[in-house]
Amino acid sequence: MADLHSSGSTDPDADIVRRILAGDLAAFELLMRRHNRRLYRLARATLRNDAEAEDALQDAYLKAFRALAGFRGDAALYTWLSRLVLNECLGRMRRAARRQNVVPMLPDCPEDEQMTADMNPLNTHDDCAPDQSASRAEIRALLERKLDALPMGFRTVFVLRSVEELSIEETAQSLGIAEATVRSRHFRARQMLRESLVQELDRLGPDLFEFGGRHCDRIVAAVLARLRRSG
Repeated sequence: MADLHSSGSTDPDADIVRRILAGDLAAFELLMRRHNRRLYRLARATLRNDAEAEDALQDAYLKAFRALAGFRGDAALYTWLSRLVLNECLGRMRRAARRQNVVPMLPDCPEDEQMTADMNPLNTHDDCAPDQSASRAEIRALLERKLDALPMGFRTVFVLRSVEELSIEETAQSLGIAEATVRSRHFRARQMLRESLVQELDRLGPDLFEFGGRHCDRIVAAVLARLRRSG
């Protein structure tokens, strides 16, 4: 239910955008379900908190809905949406830092400041035995904790490249950084993770930050309700 495959639609993004701009709210629901999984994972990798990631994604969707008329198609729709999500996440982190009266820790990588300035689903199929399933769940939880411990700039690159399997070019466009930076951060992130877990991580990648139907439905329902109230 969380992505394009479960939505049953193959409509190009451009057609969906035109329908939304024509007032078709159902088309916006389709857009959310198509991109929910990747955008949630990006928010989760940035904020390291499930509830905060959901809230940030909802707010980013509302901003996207209001700004969609300005989408020119110069980049892929997912790239445009991912920048809105990152802006929302980074804004939340800065506000939280101010509330705590501490200096924001961003950027934690040299290019993160410029990244911020330049930016203005999942079903788990497991045929293993119960013991193996439990072991996989434990390993997945361990890997998620290790990913959460990485600096944000490395964490987001790693999730987009190794979990979502975006290309270097797509990752660079999504994050607003150079392709060379994507390569170096991805390499360094893999180094910082224990080598003994890397192979298992590659096999378990689709299970990380599991985004089940309940997450998708909750985000979609909340955004649609807020849109209807504001309309």
